Amino acid sequence: MTVRSSLRDNGLSLFFFALFVLALIGQSVAGLLRTNDELAQHGQPAETYLSFVFSSDFVVDVAENWQSEFLQFLLFITATVWLVQRGSPESKKPGDEGVDSDENQKVGAHAPADGPRWARVGGWRRTVYENSLALVMGAIFLTSWLLQSLSGVVVMNEENTQHGEPAITWGQYVVSPEFWDRTLQNWQSEFLAVGTMVAFSIFLRQRGSSESKPVGLAHMVSAEESK
Repeated sequence: MTVRSSLRDNGLSLFFFALFVLALIGQSVAGLLRTNDELAQHGQPAETYLSFVFSSDFVVDVAENWQSEFLQFLLFITATVWLVQRGSPESKKPGDEGVDSDENQKVGAHAPADGPRWARVGGWRRTVYENSLALVMGAIFLTSWLLQSLSGVVVMNEENTQHGEPAITWGQYVVSPEFWDRTLQNWQSEFLAVGTMVAFSIFLRQRGSSESKPVGLAHMVSAEESK
């Protein structure tokens, strides 16, 4: 495989990973400049780049975004097993709800010779593998949520100290309005984005995109029904 063909075959993931890295670097630089502006206003010394990116202030903002994104994908992956939206390419066609047959899923005796090894076996290994996408997304969500909450309580206690208020525990922080205000701000935007994508794709098209139905397909016909 040549470098050119490798880039072509992995273009979508490479494109978004590159955007992610650039955006994360941009966020860190902008956040450092903002922090140092605030420190200068209070007559305090500027923070270095490395100290900032490892600070609770930066970590809580990053983790807060990550947990909402992975929660969105976790819910979308699991909801589309059982729920359908007629006409949307983001959904299975009505009547196909559920986990599908072993034959259609190509597991066990129906698995091809070149298929994943855990798809060809039974027991707990197949159970884990056939749910591995949701399990990994869920694990990343929970890890990000925990990191957000642990960093957030540090930030809040630093602010409490500056204002002469007592420190709070992690348990007090995760039930506080401060924590859930920040968390739900992100969640509602992610749910709106997924919902509008599901609904808009019934009536709107983007020629050539795998996320869109063929341009001339009827609104209430899903992409799968046209095959």
